[in-house]
Amino acid sequence: MEAIIDAKGLSKSYGKKIALDNVSLNIPAGRIVGLIGPNGAGKTTLLKGILGLANVDGSLQVLGLNPFSDRVKLLEHVSFIADTAILPRWIKVSEALDYAEGVHPKFNRAKAMGFLAKTNISLDSKVKSLSKGMVTQLHLALIMAIDSKLLVLDEPTLGLDIIYRKQFYEALLNDYYDAQKTILITTHQVEEIEGLLTDLIFINDGKILLEASMEDIPNIFTELHVDAAMKESALAFKPIHVRATLGGFSMVFENVASDQLRSLGKVTTPSIADLFVAKMQPSKHI
Repeated sequence: MEAIIDAKGLSKSYGKKIALDNVSLNIPAGRIVGLIGPNGAGKTTLLKGILGLANVDGSLQVLGLNPFSDRVKLLEHVSFIADTAILPRWIKVSEALDYAEGVHPKFNRAKAMGFLAKTNISLDSKVKSLSKGMVTQLHLALIMAIDSKLLVLDEPTLGLDIIYRKQFYEALLNDYYDAQKTILITTHQVEEIEGLLTDLIFINDGKILLEASMEDIPNIFTELHVDAAMKESALAFKPIHVRATLGGFSMVFENVASDQLRSLGKVTTPSIADLFVAKMQPSKHI
């Protein structure tokens, strides 16, 4: 299957700051990919490269196009939701719908109206009268009503309450996503997207630390909960991360068969949040 995003050896520096350091990744069609990393990890620079907003060294193809030199053509098939929704304050909601319908041939007004129907936003309201959360809701409705092959979401629900965040992700799966679309999500609220993802990418200091499908995560990583008496026996298997818990320890192992650990304590698959901490901050065994 042809990759939607095919990156090989991407590098980018801002002065002495290395934003991307030999990054390679391959994302096929029909995937929902979580790009997770701390602030300053290189996520924004990578997204800018994918969207053609910044030129990067290396080989980068998005939908078979060079995103920097072919950006106009690329944007016919790519939608982007940034962490801050910016819409003209003077425009009415109905006028924003008219504008989107007029400039983008793949805009579906009925779908946008369906998203807005789940909010308290009036079509006669001007953007300046809407709360920050409502502006974000309007922005999401406009963008998700465009039938794009690639949807890039950068902290898409920032500023929204938990109820609308849940509604948004449900709409993403039920009303937007299909096997022909690819979605790339960055967020710090990793627990909220764990059930959506098909693939996971961790990035830090401009380097990819993990690229794996969610199906493969249980085969690669194991979390073991042990009491203090079994600590030394568990440490012999060289966990990548160790933290103290009430009455014992939690350890994350990489490429250690879970059957080897079961006799020591309770074996589970680490959550994305716990796995993120383990990969970002490997422990010196305690």
